Amino acid sequence: MKRWLMVVPLAMFLVVAVFLYRGLYLDPAELPSAMIGKPFPPFSLPTVQGDKTLTQADLLGKPALVNVWGTWCISCRVEHPVLNKLAEKGVVIYGINYKDDNAAALKWLAEFHNPYQLDIRDEDGNLGLNLGVYGAPETFFIDAKGVIRDKYVGVIDEVVWREQLAAKYQALVDEAKP
Repeated sequence: MKRWLMVVPLAMFLVVAVFLYRGLYLDPAELPSAMIGKPFPPFSLPTVQGDKTLTQADLLGKPALVNVWGTWCISCRVEHPVLNKLAEKGVVIYGINYKDDNAAALKWLAEFHNPYQLDIRDEDGNLGLNLGVYGAPETFFIDAKGVIRDKYVGVIDEVVWREQLAAKYQALVDEAKP
């Protein structure tokens, strides 16, 4: 009986060690999203510029990246120049200014340029909540019908774009061609 009592802690240790070892090989940027394969959630929100109200219907027609950003987000500042370059190359990017002060967002876009074809103001964070946003930056890939096809959590830099995301975006563009 005493031998069994000595084996139980060892067995428990081995089970915990296996789980921890497996965790070393998981990608923290790969957060699952229940929204993959579902239509972009309904919304009716103003633009950052405040001159128009946007709805999910405004996102239809072209495959696009939907980038969640905020002026309070240090990582967004790192990502922003890359988004500007992508927009210059013709990548369609829509922005969601998440839980932010609109005056700060306007100043940011004036200072760092605006890569977004549409920029949605989500001051209270409800759209972000409906999307399952954990924080910023997060980027959703939507097809021409407004269906969320993928999600990337973290900074999109040139390497991430080239090695992980460009092919996904191009596949959506190719799929949309008649």
